[in-house]
Amino acid sequence: MTLLEGSVGVEDLVLLEPLEEASLLKNLQLRYENKEVYTYIGSVLVSVNPYQQLPIYGPEVIAKYQDCTFYELKPHIYALANVAYQSLRFRDRDQCILITGESGAGKTEASKLVMSYVAAVCGQGEQVDSVKEQLLQSNPVLEAFGNAKTIRNNNSSRFGKYMDIEFDFKGSPLGGVITNYLLEKSRVVKQLKGERNFHIFYQLLAGADAQLLKALKLKRDISGYAYLSQEVSRVDGMDDASNFKAVQSAMTVIGFSEEEIRWVLEVTALVLKLGNVELSDEFQANGTPASGIRDGRGVQEIEKMVGLNAKELERALCSRTMETAKEKVVTALNVIQAQYARDALAKNIYSRLFNWIVNRINESIKVGTGEKKVVMGVLDIYGFEILEDNSFEQFVINYCNEKLQQVFIELTLKEEQEEYKREGIPWKKVDYFDNGIICNLIEHNQQGILAMLDEECLRPGVVSDSTFLAKLNQLFSKHSHYESKVTQNAQRRYDHTMGLSCFRICHYAGKVTYNVNSFIDKNNDLLFRDLSQAMWKAKHPLLHSLFPEGDPKQASLKRPPTAGAQFKSSVAILMKNLYSKNPNYIRCIKPNEHQQRGQFSWELVATQARYLGLLENVRVRRAGYAFRQAYRSFLERYRLLSRSTWPHWNGGDREGVEKIMGELTTCTSEEVTFGKTKIFIKSPKTLFYLEEQRRLKIHQLATLIQKIYRGWRCRTHYQQMRKSQILISSWFRGNMQKKRYGKMKASVLLIQAFVRGWKARKNYRKYFRSGAALTVAGFIYKSLAQKFLLGLKNNLPSTNILDKNWPAAPYKYFNTANRELQQLFHQWKCKKFRDQLSPKQIEILREKLCASELFKGKKAAYPQSVPIPFRGDYIGLQGNPKLQKLTSREEGPVLMAETVRKVNRGNGKTSSRILLLTKRHVILTDAKKSQAKTVIGLESVARVSVTSFKDGLFCLHLSEISSVGSKGDFLLVSEHVVELLTKTYRAVLDTTQKKLPITISEQFSVRFKENNVAVKVIQGPRGDGNGKLSCKKKGSHSLEVTV
Repeated sequence: MTLLEGSVGVEDLVLLEPLEEASLLKNLQLRYENKEVYTYIGSVLVSVNPYQQLPIYGPEVIAKYQDCTFYELKPHIYALANVAYQSLRFRDRDQCILITGESGAGKTEASKLVMSYVAAVCGQGEQVDSVKEQLLQSNPVLEAFGNAKTIRNNNSSRFGKYMDIEFDFKGSPLGGVITNYLLEKSRVVKQLKGERNFHIFYQLLAGADAQLLKALKLKRDISGYAYLSQEVSRVDGMDDASNFKAVQSAMTVIGFSEEEIRWVLEVTALVLKLGNVELSDEFQANGTPASGIRDGRGVQEIEKMVGLNAKELERALCSRTMETAKEKVVTALNVIQAQYARDALAKNIYSRLFNWIVNRINESIKVGTGEKKVVMGVLDIYGFEILEDNSFEQFVINYCNEKLQQVFIELTLKEEQEEYKREGIPWKKVDYFDNGIICNLIEHNQQGILAMLDEECLRPGVVSDSTFLAKLNQLFSKHSHYESKVTQNAQRRYDHTMGLSCFRICHYAGKVTYNVNSFIDKNNDLLFRDLSQAMWKAKHPLLHSLFPEGDPKQASLKRPPTAGAQFKSSVAILMKNLYSKNPNYIRCIKPNEHQQRGQFSWELVATQARYLGLLENVRVRRAGYAFRQAYRSFLERYRLLSRSTWPHWNGGDREGVEKIMGELTTCTSEEVTFGKTKIFIKSPKTLFYLEEQRRLKIHQLATLIQKIYRGWRCRTHYQQMRKSQILISSWFRGNMQKKRYGKMKASVLLIQAFVRGWKARKNYRKYFRSGAALTVAGFIYKSLAQKFLLGLKNNLPSTNILDKNWPAAPYKYFNTANRELQQLFHQWKCKKFRDQLSPKQIEILREKLCASELFKGKKAAYPQSVPIPFRGDYIGLQGNPKLQKLTSREEGPVLMAETVRKVNRGNGKTSSRILLLTKRHVILTDAKKSQAKTVIGLESVARVSVTSFKDGLFCLHLSEISSVGSKGDFLLVSEHVVELLTKTYRAVLDTTQKKLPITISEQFSVRFKENNVAVKVIQGPRGDGNGKLSCKKKGSHSLEVTV
């Protein structure tokens, strides 16, 4: 049964009935198969990894959840993030979001979604956006250095992370602080089959350019590095090269300098190089086993890259200095011990580098101490783990989860108790499993397992994992939550699954068997002092700073704290931090081991549900009342169940709720309690009964509404049909009457016309005369003329002066008038066209008209000149000041400037000349020297001879009385002969008021000095008169010109 209509399964497991593991898993499976991956347990969010992108994220969904309360919409991670952010902003309460679950359950993605939601809803501004970008960009950097591919997850976080995001009073982020927990540094030197080392190693080799790899002394081939898994070098859906670029960009955004980024990459490369340092067996002089470096090239490359002395490094790797207050003893290490030292150094370098990166990010995003701020913490930490072989790492991880479960129970009950107190409801003690006894078993200062482990590590003499186990068996032999082979034998119980080197703890999520092998080594986490000192002596700034204990001035014989003690201290600080904040929980679940969407493994999810304590969470939430709601919201939802409150209620909200519950006989006083502002319902069955009654009532109301609506719709339809029928009838009758009236009117008019005609004929018959025919004929003629003129008016041709079209006369006796009208229309068009012309255009047209009168139908070159405007200047006179000086100001502008060819009088050859035509003279100048050779006055020009062909040959005949004319006539060739002769004709006419005679003939006489020469012009072989001009003298008085 669902609480809200349209939901899949039960959205809040607090309302689950019956409350069993099977029903819980079935509900999760049902929702998962319908792509509902989020489910509530009260205010706790359960998230099942869908292994696919779902369309339930993004700005639109964020905006929807931003304006709604927690239970108003479907369960979503945005709803939980919104509640935390709104409580932080408006109630000024510090918040923390605890994200737990095993590897591959989606914890990292959940933390990203929370941060992206907060970044989207908080304030805007350049500084705020910069802080948000830095906080978001810290994720890819930490993922590259802290995440790796495991069997269960392609992007598994191998460290715990707690981020405090700090906000100002407006809800805008100011910065933050990141705390990391228990990096899995053993992965640096060894990975399980099918797993990879940390992402950064593969990203560096795949994404770095050749220059950077050369500087780091690295090669791109992964098979050349002992610390990198050869089986799995690539991960599906992950591009190491592009991710490396993204990491570099993110580090820049956070605030890393280029030098710091280079330092980080160099130290990363150093770890890879250490894995390739091969150690070999050697023996001292006394036969004691020792070790040495087989090939020194790797150590020499390390020396060049980070400034680390090769001999110093070899000595630190192959020997150990034992120092007491009185003496120093140097012991040679065998190959196995040297390899352990090398791997311990690589793990320590990488672990300290990771811590340095976290601290460097904190420096960039830290907030000033003077600002008032509220904090939202996001905890992304490993979930409860039960593996086939559980070691020290699983022990501390499960210890952390025990503490988180303790926080959850105490804070949940505390929250319940505070709400009961606010509402005035008496608090009843709730029975629940208190895991404090398990936490005490692990963390007790004197008699806890961690304390015993530290004591064993510090105890002088022979210390081993077996002695540690023996001490635990002795101390906790009667503890109800501790088991081992020894305690089982004492109780005469046989368990073949319990090994001799194992012990078992009954955690809140189930029993876990731990193998004590290497507990002592992992807890010691020792790095030989020789290696620390060698690293401190490195010239590399970052590597030097990672090993401050290597400084001889700060050397201390005090043993460093163990890994267990450090983790216990970190957990204590974390718990203190969480107790000071309002918690919000996200429980992440992995649906299958194969990372396939749509697959739901019942056994796997059941195991995780037990690890996460989901049933325990539900029982704690339902310890008092399973459901509670404010009176107003409850009244709005269920007021239709009572006639007193439906459809209107004018009283108070509480009184209305009491009316509703009082009329429901099944709701007893034991099931329902009324607080100050809320109603509390003990059993989900009561709530489901309310929902069922509401569903039935809604069905009844829907039926009533449908009935009323159908009746109203039928009545309305009938009334519309009736109105339509009346309207159609009235229009039809009116139309029939109009038609009848029209017929009657037409008949009456026809009768009237006949009667009037009959009367007129009768009255005027006696007055009829013989002149009536002329009158009628004149009337008809006038009508025809009027019709002709009006028709001509409506069908006039276009006003284009070249358009010769004119409509023909309809009758012959209109022909004369039609021609006169056509002529008048043409003259009117011409006048209108002339009125539109500028003076310059008129002058051009006059020249064209003159050329038409002189040459049209007479010279073959004329038709080609008609469409071409007369330019006048064909030699660029404006740009030649020498030629401009040849004409005086009194003569006015140059009418024609052209290059012509002058026919020589003696041999008939041609030479180039420049001809300038002004209003008074024709000037012939040398084309090269620009000097006037001949100046001919226009009054001296007697006539002009030109051929009828397309050639440009013409002759200027001069009067004999002139000074120039005494030398003879000029025979010239021009390419623009029509324009030149036209302008000459007009210039002579303007100057002398006489028309210049122009003779068009193929034979004419030319006077050369005192002799006359007959010029005969003939066409060449082409026959068009447009060929190349050549002159041939035949005798002294004849010249033949071929054109």
